Amino acid sequence: MKKILFFIFLLPTSAFSQEKIEGIVTEKTDGNKTFPLAGANVFWLDTSIGAVTDIDGKFSLPYQSSYIKLVISFVGFKTDTLTITKPRFIKHLLEATGDLDQIVLTARKQATSRSYMSAQNIMTVSSDELLKAACCNLSESFETNPSIDVNFSDAVTGTRQIKMLGLTSKYILITTENIPSIRGASQAYGLSFIPGTWVESIQITKGAGSVVNGFESIAGQINAELYKPTTDARLFVNLYGSVNGRLELNTHLNTRVSDKWSTGLYIHGNIRDQKFDNNDDTFLDVPLKKQINVMNRWQYTNLEKGFLSFINVRYLKDVNQSGQLNFDPDTDRLTMNAWGSEINTERFEISAKTGYVNPEIPWQSLGVQFAYSNHKQDSYFGLNQYVINHNSVYSNVIYNSIISDSRHKIKTGLGFTYDNYDEFAIGADFERTERSAGAFVEYAYDNLDKFTLTAGLRFDTHNLLGEFMTPRLHARYTPWEKSAFRASIGRGKRSANIFAENQSVFATSRTINIFNVNGNIYGLDPEIAWNYGLSYLQGFNLFGRKGDVIVDFYRTDFQNQVVIDWENPQEVNFYNLDGDSFANSFQLELNYNVFDNFDFRTAYKYYDVQTQYQSGRLTKPLIPAHRFFANASYETRVDEGEASQWKFDLTYNWLSEQRFSSTASNPIAYRLPEKSPTVGTLNVQVTKVFSPKFEVYLGGENVTNVRQNNPILGADDPFGSNFDTTFVYGPIFGSMYYAGLRFKIK
Repeated sequence: MKKILFFIFLLPTSAFSQEKIEGIVTEKTDGNKTFPLAGANVFWLDTSIGAVTDIDGKFSLPYQSSYIKLVISFVGFKTDTLTITKPRFIKHLLEATGDLDQIVLTARKQATSRSYMSAQNIMTVSSDELLKAACCNLSESFETNPSIDVNFSDAVTGTRQIKMLGLTSKYILITTENIPSIRGASQAYGLSFIPGTWVESIQITKGAGSVVNGFESIAGQINAELYKPTTDARLFVNLYGSVNGRLELNTHLNTRVSDKWSTGLYIHGNIRDQKFDNNDDTFLDVPLKKQINVMNRWQYTNLEKGFLSFINVRYLKDVNQSGQLNFDPDTDRLTMNAWGSEINTERFEISAKTGYVNPEIPWQSLGVQFAYSNHKQDSYFGLNQYVINHNSVYSNVIYNSIISDSRHKIKTGLGFTYDNYDEFAIGADFERTERSAGAFVEYAYDNLDKFTLTAGLRFDTHNLLGEFMTPRLHARYTPWEKSAFRASIGRGKRSANIFAENQSVFATSRTINIFNVNGNIYGLDPEIAWNYGLSYLQGFNLFGRKGDVIVDFYRTDFQNQVVIDWENPQEVNFYNLDGDSFANSFQLELNYNVFDNFDFRTAYKYYDVQTQYQSGRLTKPLIPAHRFFANASYETRVDEGEASQWKFDLTYNWLSEQRFSSTASNPIAYRLPEKSPTVGTLNVQVTKVFSPKFEVYLGGENVTNVRQNNPILGADDPFGSNFDTTFVYGPIFGSMYYAGLRFKIK
């Protein structure tokens, strides 16, 4: 089972123990070669002390003289029990069950992995997968992932939005090292504020998440795990440039201050100062941009006392300018000289977390999380001004232990959040303070074989949402080898930050209306939804090659939702749901190792997302019912004693027709058809690894140059009543090519 079910902060208990053992688990392939086995369970018999091998097959565990029997298991392989009498490095080969003469092959290093043992449907994306694309920030990290949809929110700001299970990111709990980070004022642009080079791995959880992380998750959770000063390179440099004028520089500097303290300085900067208008609509194809992003990260490790701590301090300044080519912000801001937009963001945050594992009773641990952030955004879109100042405090205390034996684990704790919002929008001031305090308990049963169950319940009292319960349940059953049936159900509740989450409404000439003014938040009631999910994972060997098939279905039912109604082209209306609103998501995915060093992944996804509007129940606009995805990656063989290598990656996405919101009442020249055309895009990347220290890469996005014609409605009259930048269904600036280099010193 994944580390998250064993430890508070996804860190192995070895970091806290007085002594430890380390090792690697491998499996044998044809030719008697061995490869690392990721996701194997390693644990001390009759204890709750365990770990899961990482992407390189490595593990680390605390050791005491009373620990004698070490169990190593993986679905589809024989379970082995080793006798350990003293700490040592262990290299162990697991043998496949069944016909051992059959050829069994595993990938060299899995860029993405799923556990057969976890009760939750979790995909882990490693840094190797993130390097397959021009991953300059977190919003661009999902191009090679079939579970996440990526598109632009409008045709002027260049903001990418993500969807999961047919729902936008506001329904996804996005955390950084399990601390909520992309929420409130940062919801629209926050994904672009986390540089991709800072991210060590991403965990994507479909469906209801854990109650430990809060009550807001509805569609799932995305957690970004950052590089640690003790495991990251001492020096890392990534330089990136693209033909659309974007330049980026990332630098990591890590050093060991003492035997217990290490620190890292992470610096990111990007700039785009060239103007492009390839479709001749007088508007910039991509915005002008400047960003400086600095984080100082401290790590404290005290093996004797059982403490591990992280402290992060971060500052960000981001400036984004878009609009017409002749727009000059010095003279044209908030005037009708030319249509333009500026989004100026300044953000400061500090976060800390401390974990303690009792060296005498290592199945008992305590974790404390704390975060504070101040987010200021001063922006305008044509004549629409939007300003927000958001102060946020988050804290969480988590206690872990077992009940009777290691099969029964329990987490319990307390959480507190504080949010103060001060906004100016649609010519009015909006200010509110939200405070919530909650208690939670989560029970996990795991027999490490057939069945795993995680049941959680939390109670929260909120000054605006009232008092409420949040139940979550996950179960996994393995009827035969290399299989996992999963089921989940859970409830989520959240405040809708209607302006911060939907800033594209300002880049239109629509009148913004808020109805149902008796609620506590903008006059609206909170959003409440239930999520239900079923999934099946089956591993297989075909022609001596390893693969797996994943099928899942999720349904989200809203008891209440803040409806965003675009069906009148002169208005956008916010109101409480009166009727049904649901999202059905079906996905079929195949992963297969076709031949040595060549992996293929393909997926089909179907969405049925409908909402009751004032004009009737309609399919939500700009969501394709069908999506086809394919990814192929190949790496040349690396002979012993050599490091030079080529890597090739190709990703194809096809989207079916998408419904446009109604433009029937517009003049004929500004009307759109009922649905968009289909869209297919192709991304490629080639990487040349010269040595463990140095590599260069070259790639292209949308290399077939698919482009949406006239993405801005009413571009010829941007201050007229038909101006709208939100009808975006595909690429808006054609092909984009880039190149870069990476250099690191361990």
